Amino acid sequence: MGVRTLGTTALLAALVAVVVATVHIGGDLGHPGALLYWYAAAWVLFAAAAWAVRRVTVRIAVPLILAGGLALCAAGLSAPPRTSDDFYRYAWDGRVQAAGISPYLYPPDAPQLARLRDPWLFPASTGCQGWDLHPGAGVCTHINRPSVHTIYPPVAEAWFLLVHSVSPASARDKTWQLSAAALALATTGGLLLHQRRAGGDPRRVALWAWCPAVSLAAVNDAHVDTLGVLLTVAALSTASGARRGALLGAAIVTKLLPVLALPGALSGVLAPGPPIRDRLRQAARVLLAAVAVVALAYLPYVFASGAAVLGYLPGYLQEEGYEQGDVHRFALLRLVLPDTWAGPTAAVLIALSALYVLWRGDPHRPWHAALLVTGTALLLISPAYYWYALLVVALVGMGGRCEWLAVTAAGTALYIGDALHWHTVQALAYGLAAVVVCAAAVIRARNRVHEPDIAENT
Repeated sequence: MGVRTLGTTALLAALVAVVVATVHIGGDLGHPGALLYWYAAAWVLFAAAAWAVRRVTVRIAVPLILAGGLALCAAGLSAPPRTSDDFYRYAWDGRVQAAGISPYLYPPDAPQLARLRDPWLFPASTGCQGWDLHPGAGVCTHINRPSVHTIYPPVAEAWFLLVHSVSPASARDKTWQLSAAALALATTGGLLLHQRRAGGDPRRVALWAWCPAVSLAAVNDAHVDTLGVLLTVAALSTASGARRGALLGAAIVTKLLPVLALPGALSGVLAPGPPIRDRLRQAARVLLAAVAVVALAYLPYVFASGAAVLGYLPGYLQEEGYEQGDVHRFALLRLVLPDTWAGPTAAVLIALSALYVLWRGDPHRPWHAALLVTGTALLLISPAYYWYALLVVALVGMGGRCEWLAVTAAGTALYIGDALHWHTVQALAYGLAAVVVCAAAVIRARNRVHEPDIAENT
C-alpha cells in the first residue's frame, strides 16, 4: 500500500512540475512551438496518475485528490494566462456593468465607452503587436474582437460584475484566475459529495481534479465555462424536479453548452411502461424551471439593451462555421458528406442521441446520459476550443467512462495545432477520439453480456 501511494504521489508531483513548466517556459499562443510537447507530457502523466490512484485506498486517495487538485490550481495560478485572452473581455464587461451600462449595448472600441478605458486593457501602443493585442477603431486593446458586442449570456455577465466588484485595482489578471480556481476547486468538492451520495468511487474525481485541461484552461486561462460546469454538476447530482431545472437553466445562461446536459437530466422520461404520467410531470417541472430561469436572467438585460442582448452570438456562429453553406467544423462528417450536409446531419445525430437517452437513459444516473449527448455533440461539431470540453471532464468525474476524455484531448491537440497551422490535425484528432469512444463502448457492451454468465457460473 505504501509503494502504491508513493508511486501515485510521485506521478502527481511530476504532473504539477510539468504544468508549472508549461505556464512558465512552455510558450504561449504567440510562440506555440513547444506547447504541444508540454501539453502531451502533462496528459501522459495525468493518465498515469489517474490510473495509479485507483490502486490506492479511498482513505488515502481522497486527501491526495484534494491536495493534488489544490497544487495543480496553484500551478495554473503561478503565471499569467498563456493561451487565451478571453478573460480580458470578462474584465471589460464587468467594468462596463459597474458603470451602469449594459455590456450588450456597445462594443469595446465604441466612443461611448472611451472614458472607461484604462491602460491595462487598452495599452498605449501604436504597433499593436502581440498574440493578445488587437486593433479596433482607433484603439489597441487586449480584448479580442473589440469591434463586436459581447457574446456571453446573463449569468456569466453577473459573474463578471461580481468578480470586478471584489477585484482590487492592481489585481488585474490574478483576480480572474483566483476566481476560476475557486470554481474548479468547488467543482472538485461537489464531485466528491456526489460520489458519497451516489455510493460511487471517489477516486473518479481525480479525472477532473488532476486533468491538465482544468489547471490550464479553467485556471490559468480563467475561462468562465467552469461556472457552467459547477452548476451542471450541482443540477445532476444534488437536485431534482424544479431545483434541477433551475440549476441547469443557470448553467445554460452561463455558457449555453450545458443545454446538452438537459436530455440527461430527463433520462428515461419516454421509457415505455408505467408510471409515464409521473415521469412526464417531473420532466415538465425541470423544463419549466429551466425556461423560467433563462427568461428571468435575460429580462433585465432585454429592458436595458433590447434586441442587442443576443450580442455577437449570430456573428460568432457564422464565423465559426456552424451555419449551413459556410462549414468550417464538423470534421468527421465532412470526410464522408458534402460540406452543406454536414451541419444538418450533425444536428440530426445530436437530436437522435438526445432521444435515445430520453427513451433508454437511467434516471438514477443522469450524468451518463448527459455525457453521451455532450460528448457526441463535441465529436460531431469538433470545436477548436478545448475548454468547451471541461463539461465532459466533469461528467467523467461523476460517472467514470474515462474514454470520453479523448474528446478533451482531441480539442487540446486541435487548439495547439491550429496555432501551428497544422490544417490536417482536426479530423485526425477527433477521429482518434471517436475510435477510442467506440472501442470502449464495444468492450463495455461485451462485459455486460458476459456478466450474467459469470454470475450464473459462480
